[in-house]
Amino acid sequence: MITALAAAKAYAATANHGISAPAPAGASGGIDFGAMVKSAMNDVVGASHKAETQIVAGTQGKAQLIDVATAISSAETSLETVMAVRDQVISAYQEIMRMPI
Repeated sequence: MITALAAAKAYAATANHGISAPAPAGASGGIDFGAMVKSAMNDVVGASHKAETQIVAGTQGKAQLIDVATAISSAETSLETVMAVRDQVISAYQEIMRMPI
């Protein structure tokens, strides 16, 4: 099973960049978590759309097989990253719910 760290490293290696944190929000100087999640989801949707486009082009004979395989691999890695982050968030939520008040 893939771990969150392995998925994040694979995503960073494939996408040529890591998940970038947005600029600090407000006077608190913290990172806007919602914007970061939205950015990551937009990256996943974009990778999936690119893979679908490459698949269609490949079936029409307009794209190289290596381009199709690379786009599919990138989309798969992005999806695995999102799933790993989701699993970590659920685990953290469950841990918080088990804490005594």
